[in-house]
Parts: sequence; structure tokens; C-alpha cells
Amino acid sequence: MSGYANIIAAIIGFGLTALLGIVLIPMLRKLKFGQTIREDGPTWHKGKQGTPTMGGLMFIIGVIAAVVTGYIILRINTGTGLVGDTLASDMRLWAGLFMAVAFGFVGFVDDYIKVAKKRNLGLTAKQKLVMQFLIAAAYLACLYLSGDTSTMVIIPFIGQINLGLFYYPLAVLFIVFAVNAVNLTDGIDGLASSVTFVASIVFLIICSILSLTKMSLLAVSLAAGCLGFLVWNFHPAKVFMGDTGSMFLGGAVTALAFGIGNPVILVLVGIIYMVEALSVVLQVISFKTTGKRIFKMSPIHHHFELSGWSEVKIVLVFSGVTLLFGAIAVWSVFQL
Repeated sequence: MSGYANIIAAIIGFGLTALLGIVLIPMLRKLKFGQTIREDGPTWHKGKQGTPTMGGLMFIIGVIAAVVTGYIILRINTGTGLVGDTLASDMRLWAGLFMAVAFGFVGFVDDYIKVAKKRNLGLTAKQKLVMQFLIAAAYLACLYLSGDTSTMVIIPFIGQINLGLFYYPLAVLFIVFAVNAVNLTDGIDGLASSVTFVASIVFLIICSILSLTKMSLLAVSLAAGCLGFLVWNFHPAKVFMGDTGSMFLGGAVTALAFGIGNPVILVLVGIIYMVEALSVVLQVISFKTTGKRIFKMSPIHHHFELSGWSEVKIVLVFSGVTLLFGAIAVWSVFQL
């Protein structure tokens, strides 16, 4: 029965997201909610100036509708009604979705300031971080209060370690890092949505292996939403997701990692996110200490752009790398 719920969720997630583009893109254009391009970015990105942003609203709506519908079908078909049989498993799904939406809201505020004031910077770094830390802490508190109190962490291919009291501060830091890493990945047409589509499929496979039917709803809905968005976002993009979308995606993939009880696996499944973030960190450290840059530009997808790679090539290669490391992640699950 969970398969039927997933199929319906996939249809709604893809269909609603894709159809919303017909309405939302002209609306964003009319409101002049266009992208402001970084002045220090690749010169050919200037042609993207004014392309509607905040398009992440499309798949946020699509994913929410898909998860809710899929959950209702799952409950009715299993004969348990709409009340979850296990508080912890329900909380992983709903707190995870709420966390993703909350991060998306932070991104929405950031985007709105950018488009309203016609500048490339919205919220200050401090403002964003404070809100992000609060959201991450609230998410973990919800899991704890629902009975999900384990502080054991699985290290793929190595084993388990008990972090004890260190678990919660480290988990908060990891969530905030991961969300911002996904945000950094959204720099060229179709990149974040393509990589996240592959990552979501990997999480869907892992959920199936572990029989996590509720978390599989979030995975399949997220994959479908990303695919529906790619209808409009693949090169040449007719709309950008903005921080609204990228922060939602960051919250969603992080929720999937925690939802399967294996947050560290995101390092494998989300290898591209991690590399994008680390490229920025290394670039800053190198420039501050030596005055030299390691990459032509960071995040690293811009380095490849400036090295002559087309946007489509970067998207295909990065998605392929995600698929490869995703397969390694699936293999690691069988080693538990």
C-alpha cells in the first residue's frame, strides 16, 4: 500500500510543481521579482539578470501537497486512520517537513529583501544564522520530545559511536552547515534541483530498504518536486529557485538524513553539497592566509565554468557524482 501512496505523491509533486510554473513565473515577472547577479560572477551570467527568482515556491507547494496527500492515502489504506501509530516516526516526517518549510521561509525573506531593494544581499549573515540555529534546535527538540532520544551516530562502513551530550550541539551545527551547503550549490541553471533529485532518489531507495514508509513519502515528493521544477529551471532557466527554494531543499535533505536515523550518510549522498561548501571555506582560508586563491572562483561549480565547462556539462557531471556516491551510501546501509 505504501507503493500506491508514493506513486500518487510523485504524480502530485511533479504535476503540481510543473503546472504552477505556468501561473507563478508570469506573476513573478509582473512583480519584477527578478534575479540580481553578482558583480564578481562570470560575465556571461549578466544575461540572466532579471530572470524571475523565488521560484522555489513552486516545489515547496508541490512537495507539501504531495506529502499530505500521500500520508492520508497511506493511513486510509493501512486501516489506521489519520492518527499515526508511532509518534516518533510521524514526528520525523512532519517535523522534517516543517523544518524544510521554516528554512524556506528564511530564504523567502532573504529573497524578498533582495528583489525589493534591487541588490544582491538580503538578510545579514548574522540574521540568517540566528534563525537557522533556532530552526535546527526546534527540529531536534521535536524529535526528542516525541521519544527519539538516541545520541548514537552511525559512521558509514565504520560503526556506531555515542556522542552523548555532544550530539545535540553537533547536530545543530551539522544541520545549519548542510542547509547552507545546499544553498551554495544553487549557482547555475538546474544544478541544485538536479543534484537534489538524484539525492532524493537515493534516500527513497534507502527508505525502501529500511521499510521507512513515512520518510519515503518525503523522499519521493521531494524528487518529484525537483523534477517538476527542472521543467522550468534546466538550462536555459526560465526561473530560479532563489534562497527560498535552496534553503527548503537543504532542510528537506537534512530531514531525510536524520529521518532514516543516519545523518552522517548525507556526507555521501550530498557529496556535491559538501564539496561546494568546502571549496568556499578553503578559498577564504587560502586568501586570508596567503593572499592567493585555490580556485578561479568559488563555489567550485563557478571554477569549472571559468575553466570552460558548459552549465549543462557541470549539471550532468555533478549529478553523476551524486549518483556514484549515492550508490556507495546505499551499499553502506547493507553493512549495518
